[in-house]
Amino acid sequence: MNQSWNHVRAAFQKIWGYEDFRPPQGEIVRTLLSQRDALIVLPTGGGKSICFQLPALLQTGLTLVISPLVALMENQVQELHERRLPAALLHSELPSWKRKQTLRAIEKQQLRLLYLSPETLLSAPVWERLCQPQIQINGLILDEAHCLVQWGDTFRPAYRRLGAVRPTLLHSKSTGTKIASLGKKSSFGIAAFTATADPMAQQTICKVLQLQQPEVFLISPYRQNLHLKVQTVWTPRGRRQQMLKFIQARAKQAGLVYVRSRRDSEDLAEWFRQLGYTTAAYHAGLSAEERRAIEASWLKGKTQFVVCTCAFGMGINKPDVRWVVHFQAPQLLSEYIQEVGRGGRDGKPADALTLVSEPTGWLNPEDKQRREFFENKLRSQFQDAQRLSQKLPPQGEVTAVAKQFRDGAVALALLHSAGQLVWQDPFHYRKQTSPKSGSFQQLSATQQQIQSQMTQYLTTRSCRWQFLLKAFGFTKEAAGFRCGRCDNCLRR
Repeated sequence: MNQSWNHVRAAFQKIWGYEDFRPPQGEIVRTLLSQRDALIVLPTGGGKSICFQLPALLQTGLTLVISPLVALMENQVQELHERRLPAALLHSELPSWKRKQTLRAIEKQQLRLLYLSPETLLSAPVWERLCQPQIQINGLILDEAHCLVQWGDTFRPAYRRLGAVRPTLLHSKSTGTKIASLGKKSSFGIAAFTATADPMAQQTICKVLQLQQPEVFLISPYRQNLHLKVQTVWTPRGRRQQMLKFIQARAKQAGLVYVRSRRDSEDLAEWFRQLGYTTAAYHAGLSAEERRAIEASWLKGKTQFVVCTCAFGMGINKPDVRWVVHFQAPQLLSEYIQEVGRGGRDGKPADALTLVSEPTGWLNPEDKQRREFFENKLRSQFQDAQRLSQKLPPQGEVTAVAKQFRDGAVALALLHSAGQLVWQDPFHYRKQTSPKSGSFQQLSATQQQIQSQMTQYLTTRSCRWQFLLKAFGFTKEAAGFRCGRCDNCLRR
């Protein structure tokens, strides 16, 4: 590592104004400066972005930050610009002049950090520039890496191709430039950052990204100031009334209401407005300007709470969120941990309430129908992928498959997930000559297991934090653990 540690700390103090790193920030910065691969699981609000921004700013060359959401990129880049740091972002909503300006800045090597989605990274204009021999790449950061696991198979298939990025980029650089050619030791590291990854998700991230002997940093997700509660509701009307009662008891306190669809966010926000609440609906269907305005209003306290889908919250730092309501439970435990983690970042108490339909589904079938809808959708995607695997040529290109077959890119991601194909580079696949039999059944069983975890959490009688610690691989800490503040502990 060519940076003296005093120099690193001085830069940290100068840019961010903090006296010293919080554990394990310092160790993560050291790892990234020495260009080693890393997997970092740090709870929400643990200061993840500093861990990769600082090493990027201290080195020459470009660090690529793969980020899932436009809002997340914009927030981080805006903060860096306020500190006059050389960062930029690329996404599909940018005006063309801004896009051209950023592409020129890449060619002139004026940037240290470039934020972009997996899809933008693998778009022709961006990829061609990054492959130019003179462009020095220092590192690849996957921010919110749980999205690779949550979305990579069936929603954002470009995530499954990220493992081919490093070898292909290295290959494109001629020997003698700062980056070695393929076959020599790689000279840039890949680091995956997330607040939530259970042992299975950690394995998937390492495997898909082809991490080489990664340094692993795992910090327990437990937050003693976050009080968890699950409440059964018997009718759709009862669900709204319970939520309203909960919010009325927290007058003027900042909060978030999570829903699972755009329509629900808009319907509920309208209902709250009619009751006199200052709120807004937030989802991925809004324009960048609309999203910014809602975030700013909430951050300044003009809006008490936002009714939002999972598109809200990643990278938005508001310390004084006193409550989080899940109007409907998420499908996955990792989403749940992310979303409740928005509460109480200032260390003061925060309440997280999840509302669930009565278990039979007779009186209130909402949750059951939603669960079945997602299960059926997943099943049909698996079946489509299996059918497509019979028609695919032994080798081919993603865009050609995507043009020829509906959901072709998703099918390729599922085939990759099932171990039936490999990526020769981020754009070309090769089918495995002898794929494992039953690989799809295995994949399907794994997906069902992941989804059933959420149901188990919602119905558990044990301490909720104990359940979460166990689920995320902290079995030693979970042994005999009682938080003393969740609904189950208080019931005892």
